[in-house]
Amino acid sequence: MEATRVPRVKVCCISSVDEARLAIRYGASAVGLVSAMPSGPGVIEEGLIAEIAAVVPPGVGSFLLSSAQDAESLIKQQQHCRTNTIQIVDWVPMEAYAVLREALPGIGIVQVIHVSGEESVDEALEIAPHIDALLLDSGNPNLSVKELGGTGRRHDWNLSRKIREESSVPIYLAGGLRPDNVREAIEQVGPFGLDICSGVRSNGELDEEKLGRFMRAVSGS
Repeated sequence: MEATRVPRVKVCCISSVDEARLAIRYGASAVGLVSAMPSGPGVIEEGLIAEIAAVVPPGVGSFLLSSAQDAESLIKQQQHCRTNTIQIVDWVPMEAYAVLREALPGIGIVQVIHVSGEESVDEALEIAPHIDALLLDSGNPNLSVKELGGTGRRHDWNLSRKIREESSVPIYLAGGLRPDNVREAIEQVGPFGLDICSGVRSNGELDEEKLGRFMRAVSGS
């Protein structure tokens, strides 16, 4: 895919209707809603995810972050939460993507790749033809308590750039993004989208001042 100079922004770890509205007011093209995870920030109940998703306006993505690893569980979660996109944060069998497509027509499918080495490039390119977008993050699903996002750590952006250049689908870049490094990320990786959680939060809450600075940095203003 070609480099994107002004990427879209997905504000993740949204915890309330008010946070969703604040993110959208500042120009977020998507909000991330985190369901049950083995670790990490932003987890909310599925009932609240459904409540927030219901007020997200047309044209804005509502991403259900799910750690489920089978198609049946993912389908059940989406049907309960009614988001317009599923973000799969852990490994699933390759055949699960076709099952999701058939069961959830019109619902976007985004697969997270936890970028740890050259093998992550091969993994991303193998999965890309089956999904709508890749999200490149800095977790570690191999730990005894899995890290599946929200680490605040930066990974090797050279690998992310390589995935972007060779991928057949758009990529979102996540992991350690902040107002003071996001321009560097855009220049180095050229992602279609950016995914931000801890970098625009203070004491766990969405920080309007940090969010504004982040958005201005993304647009170059």
